[in-house]
Amino acid sequence: MTEHTVDWRARFLASGDDADLPIVDAHQHYFDIERHYYPWLNDRPLRPFRYGDYSKICCNFLPEDYRRQRGRHRIVQTVVIEGEWDPATPGDEVRFIEALARKEPTLAAMVGQAWLDQADACELLREYGANPLVRGIRHKPVVTEREHWRDNFAAPGSMRDPRWRDGYGMLATNGLHFELQAPWWHLPEAAELARDFPQVTIVLNHTGLPADRSAEGLAGWREALATLAREPNVALKISGICIPGQPWPVESNRPIVNDAISIFDISRCAFASNYPVDGVVNGLSEIYDGFKAIVRDRPADERLALFHDNARRLYRLT
Repeated sequence: MTEHTVDWRARFLASGDDADLPIVDAHQHYFDIERHYYPWLNDRPLRPFRYGDYSKICCNFLPEDYRRQRGRHRIVQTVVIEGEWDPATPGDEVRFIEALARKEPTLAAMVGQAWLDQADACELLREYGANPLVRGIRHKPVVTEREHWRDNFAAPGSMRDPRWRDGYGMLATNGLHFELQAPWWHLPEAAELARDFPQVTIVLNHTGLPADRSAEGLAGWREALATLAREPNVALKISGICIPGQPWPVESNRPIVNDAISIFDISRCAFASNYPVDGVVNGLSEIYDGFKAIVRDRPADERLALFHDNARRLYRLT
């Protein structure tokens, strides 16, 4: 009997044992920097990054590398998110991931790169919508530093830019959702976007980026997250909460995880690794150990929802 023929969901509900818990990793990446161009990985000098020096991940990361990193965790499916491939040829990344999926049975879906304010957006979104592997797109909107943000922020390429919104309006027509990565002080703009386009699902990446762990920073993050959570067409990926220079900090991350779940509700949250990017700080197995430790006292059906069921529903996995 193989991993893929066992009904791990039923087994876990019967046992409640973390060893049986099936996981859908809702956010990971694959890179082949020897054959393809990723500006942030291939170019020098490296860019500023919230985790600091990321040179250790400037290398190939392919399915065999992921399998080595997952340890004892029962990861049954993964969703590959665009990896900031060369923006001149975003469709080529989809073809690269398709080729991997033909050989890697756990690779269940992907999210492609698209630049919503570019002239080719209409054609690219139509291509993605017709591709059975692609579920949505990610285009990181233009953002600003917290001290420069104002209520009327509407820079070109931002979530309030009319040209950008024209591209966003084509997502529903093509059956695609939107993956949002933006710091928490921009979430009021995302809430406007969710209200104005209720037919498009927004999946907020990396817990809204609560990097500032000061009392003031976390209060602002919680308020912004609650503003966005009021919109029913938004879901949250709990990921990207490593702290530079520390093992994955269960006690520091416990309130982040629990507040996020409380604000969005169990039914709209999914755990994810952000691997190998979070490998700058922590191991893949270590990250899932941390998530499991935080929710260990919750009922089995809630744990299954967070690690497996919600991601399967959100990404329409079979």
